[in-house]
Amino acid sequence: MTELDRVGEEVRRAVLGDEHVDRAQAGATEFTAPFYEYITRSAWAQVWSRPELDRRTRSLITLAVLTALRSEDELAMHVTAAIRNGVTPVEIRETLLHTAVYAGAPAGNSAFATAARVLDSLGVTQ
Repeated sequence: MTELDRVGEEVRRAVLGDEHVDRAQAGATEFTAPFYEYITRSAWAQVWSRPELDRRTRSLITLAVLTALRSEDELAMHVTAAIRNGVTPVEIRETLLHTAVYAGAPAGNSAFATAARVLDSLGVTQ
């Protein structure tokens, strides 16, 4: 394991949780493993680990971008990560609302539905 792999895995586990990372690793195949290695190195080791933005800020940016891209599966995962990173439900709501102004009401509608479902499943008061 390279230093980038170690750092990436450490940050990925801190943000997404051991359960998520263990499940993803267990489901990796010969076909998907190179993608997971790429994400671990590029996203988690080379970007999320940079000190210039804290994890709360990175989570809010990620929620906004995933909302704009209509990436509901990734958004659900990152709502959980945002809570883990200390983002409040009010901050999530305001990020989604702000993003809806620029990304459109349909994107915002989907994001609010996804976030509400995830927050409910986590038992987080909205």
